[in-house]
Amino acid sequence: MKCLKLMHYIGRIGLLPIVMMSVGLYLGFSVCSSLRSLGITFTIWHTPVKHVSWPDVKLFGTSETHYTGGEDAVAQDLARKVKVLCWIMTGPKSHDRAQHVKATWGRRCNILLFMSTEHDRSLPTVKLSVREGYHYLWGKTKQAMKYVYDHHLQRADWFFKADDDTYAVMENLRYMLSAFNTSDPLYFGLRYKRFVRNGYMSGGAGYVLSREALKRFVERALPDKDSCKQDDTGPEDLELGECLQNVGVHSVDTRDSFGRGRFFHFLPERYIIPHHMASDFWYWSYIYYSFTPGFSCCSDTAVTFHYVSQSQMHVLEYLIYQLRPYGVSHRFKGKPGFTEPAVTELQEPWWNRLMAALWLTRTHTA
Repeated sequence: MKCLKLMHYIGRIGLLPIVMMSVGLYLGFSVCSSLRSLGITFTIWHTPVKHVSWPDVKLFGTSETHYTGGEDAVAQDLARKVKVLCWIMTGPKSHDRAQHVKATWGRRCNILLFMSTEHDRSLPTVKLSVREGYHYLWGKTKQAMKYVYDHHLQRADWFFKADDDTYAVMENLRYMLSAFNTSDPLYFGLRYKRFVRNGYMSGGAGYVLSREALKRFVERALPDKDSCKQDDTGPEDLELGECLQNVGVHSVDTRDSFGRGRFFHFLPERYIIPHHMASDFWYWSYIYYSFTPGFSCCSDTAVTFHYVSQSQMHVLEYLIYQLRPYGVSHRFKGKPGFTEPAVTELQEPWWNRLMAALWLTRTHTA
């Protein structure tokens, strides 16, 4: 009788549906637990996700453009004057993806290397003696830089690191670099402002070191435990930024003369379409230079985009190097570099600088 009165009271105050739902959930979980203890399990029906299998890179054919009348004469001349070595961070599970870099924009590098932890003659790869996995990208980066220093230091002027899902427009990279001297300790890319005083360059968007910067990194930073983290774990882009800063390598403002970005962590749609990135998205608190989404976000001489799929590599090849609007000729405006000095000191709140110092102290002593 008391239970009935209680249920009647609960119903009067409008809590009966909530109570009934709670009791149902309790009973349901209890029954499931009992059945599982008896070895009885259930399979919930679902629509299977179709696995996407990318076509073999050979099926895409060649993306060679057929320039006439010396359309690419300036680019070809710049490729002889501004020599860029590209090294691609890849791994055994993504060698197939790296093949699409080799078939598209990688062909325009003066030297193209693929850094992995396993041999693959089809790329080919440089086998590094480090553990595979995201947590060991710092160790992979250190060994890759050392290999480039040992074997190619005098064969190129600039040293460009990219991921195997990064797309780069090499002509625009050389155009930007043409305003600088590789004998200066310089470091280029998409600049983030967290943790490192002068900022560091995003690994996914790719970064470039001058010959002097590479020399300082290998000869001075790597052997010094106070300049570089000695073990192989940690975020490679942040750790590299800290090492380079400690040996006097300058972070360069890579925006064009109109203040528009050239290196991008995502595909163009994230930047061109307003509100594509929410106001509380992590990216806004990391980027060193703010921008307004829309067509004014991005330079006419953009260099990189990240998170590019295998098929998108070939789509970009077509859009950049083959598609032409009839009757329209394009002339570049502005200058290769931005108007600010190469290095800009960022004045962050004291609590951000304190957190960065504590984080770096912890990782260097790990």
